[in-house]
Amino acid sequence: MSDVVKDLKIYAMATDPIYIGTGGYTIGRVDNTIVRDPITNVPKIPGSSLAGTWRYYVVLEALKDIKDKQPNWDDIKNHNGDTLKTIGEKLENYNWNNNKPSTPWKAFSGNQIIKIKCAGQDDAPQVPLEKAPESTGHCGHCIVCKGFGFSKKDISWQGQIFFSDLNILFFPVFTMKGTKWITTASRLREVGVNSIEEPSDKKIKAIVEGSEDNKYLNLGWLYLEVEGSHNIEKDDSKSLKFNNFELEPEDIIIVPENLFPHIVNSNLEVRTSVSIDPITGAAKEGALFTSEAIPRGTIFYGSIRIFDKKNFEDLESKLKPLPDVSLLEQALEDSKHFYETLGIGGMTTRGFGRLKINMKECFESETNGGDRDEQPANQ
Repeated sequence: MSDVVKDLKIYAMATDPIYIGTGGYTIGRVDNTIVRDPITNVPKIPGSSLAGTWRYYVVLEALKDIKDKQPNWDDIKNHNGDTLKTIGEKLENYNWNNNKPSTPWKAFSGNQIIKIKCAGQDDAPQVPLEKAPESTGHCGHCIVCKGFGFSKKDISWQGQIFFSDLNILFFPVFTMKGTKWITTASRLREVGVNSIEEPSDKKIKAIVEGSEDNKYLNLGWLYLEVEGSHNIEKDDSKSLKFNNFELEPEDIIIVPENLFPHIVNSNLEVRTSVSIDPITGAAKEGALFTSEAIPRGTIFYGSIRIFDKKNFEDLESKLKPLPDVSLLEQALEDSKHFYETLGIGGMTTRGFGRLKINMKECFESETNGGDRDEQPANQ
């Protein structure tokens, strides 16, 4: 793997239904539909949703410990008079007024002026970078602005962290044998389980009790023939452990590629809601609507790439200093716990959105097509 890019694999499990809407109504099974991959028609969590929420959670995690340690902005601005020309130089030399946080990424030079507005959309993009700390928008100097990107009147910075979409790896479906998790051979290959045999058309591979030749199992409303047992071993799913939850080989069913989207879309959670009239306290007439969501227990996979852009400091002095890759990785690791409480997507106040996230480092053997050897990153 290149020293310039660090690749982190993400596995996430939904502990609540996940609703990330398309922003409009449709005529069909539900009114409020969710985002889907345009090629496979399988629901997903967009990388933009992940990046936006994680940016906010890094700010929350930072301010939780450093808001009482941040020096007064006027003291920083006037520090050493005019001998130091840029805000970045003044921040580096101010040294937290002898009140430096103990966590390295929280002590990054620039976090002295981090604020809650460094998350979300910048409401002052036309302000020059040197005036940014005095505005209400992104400060342009903290680890969040430099890690996730910002844009000001005189400079635009792409950031160093790139998020992929979170795609479904295992999807829970009710069967007569209890809840099982369906997946496909291609999705398992994407996470490094390379020796999985794909089932024949309209058949599935599953570990089912009994010795009769012809076995059948329902996946929701579908009744499919079990072609035989799959060859997933326990070690193949060891990386998919979320606290006390871990998939066993008996829980997993391999389905054909062409059936996977149909099974998933037929077994989404659908909720019916109604608006309440604040005057009468009763249901408002004509305000009934339905929403679909990815059900709890779904396991997703994706990736995060963190770029080392230290060379850009020589090209643009306004960006100095840029955070190390290790600091950005630790910031993501320390802030991911907010997904377990605040969640992602819409309707989080109505029982939607919570996730558990595991981050794992990708080693060079994976990029060369070999067997994957993963370990927790700073667990």
